Amino acid sequence: MNEMPLTVQGTIRPDGQLELDRPLPLAAGRVQVTVLPLPASNEPDRFWKMMESIWTDLRASGRPPRTREEIDAEVKALREDAEQEMQAIERLHQACRAANQPPRNEGA
Repeated sequence: MNEMPLTVQGTIRPDGQLELDRPLPLAAGRVQVTVLPLPASNEPDRFWKMMESIWTDLRASGRPPRTREEIDAEVKALREDAEQEMQAIERLHQACRAANQPPRNEGA
């Protein structure tokens, strides 16, 4: 085999399989593979790219971002609503339990 070595990047999948970024210009047949892990990329992951896109769109729309106070007030209101719902559920649960209790024999 007198061919020059090829360099191509790829990804090791969770199942241990190697997935190359592009096809190799070689004839079908056996090859020898040496794997060299690459340093972690400095490129932001997909989540942060998406968030930056959302923030850019919001700024472009002219809509001002919510203040910390506005966010805190909304969180407080949501928590209070959830607490009121839980109290209503508890009252309903107690009423159902009371309705299903057998009558007491006070004269016995």
